[in-house]
Amino acid sequence: MAEDKSVEKLEERGMGVPVLRLPPLENGDRLTRYEFERRYEAMRDVKKAELIEGVVYMGSPVRIVNHGRPHAGIMTWLGVYWAATPGVDLADNTTVRLDLDNEPQPDALLRLDESAGGQSRLSEDGYVEGAPELIAEVAASSASIDLGDKLRAYRRNGVREYIVWRVYNRRLDWFRLREGEYVSLEADAEGVVRSQVFPGLWLSVPALLEGDLMRVLAVLQEGLNTPEHGAFVERLRGS
Repeated sequence: MAEDKSVEKLEERGMGVPVLRLPPLENGDRLTRYEFERRYEAMRDVKKAELIEGVVYMGSPVRIVNHGRPHAGIMTWLGVYWAATPGVDLADNTTVRLDLDNEPQPDALLRLDESAGGQSRLSEDGYVEGAPELIAEVAASSASIDLGDKLRAYRRNGVREYIVWRVYNRRLDWFRLREGEYVSLEADAEGVVRSQVFPGLWLSVPALLEGDLMRVLAVLQEGLNTPEHGAFVERLRGS
């Protein structure tokens, strides 16, 4: 009979005293969010695991070229916006309690603080609960998940903007939630995409794909210098 991984097991140690033990997380496990959290917290050596539509996905080893460096580029870009925009919160690889079947750990998230009208909140035990305004994922081997079940979960829960950088395809998709569906934000003639949720958050997609961070940050600074970003900052300060 196959081992039942959905319940706790008893094992004997020492003098034969039963000890309660949780089974480890494994790719493909189907769990509730509560059971997923219990097992995840018990596995100290696991750096990344996600629950997407009730299915467990375990993180794979991360290479610098297809994930580590692109991830650093996204965080640098968002980090400068964060520094220039009070009332905005940035997080890297942070668990998000979306709903009862979804607990992702996105590569980056940008959210409005609750006091500024943000739609997510921080729980008493330090997790993000609800949908951040913006989520970004660096997709290499995970591209099918990021553009499949994860995209649907983010859309259903109201993540207002979703960025997927498909490293192998050298493509970046930026989706905006509109009337319950994700539509692509189009770049201008110079390849610049502008957030509709965070005024001044501009991205030169060609520069990012080429690894030209100086150009990425220069275009972002143009966005930060606009009257729209200034008005956004004033509104956040007054909230």
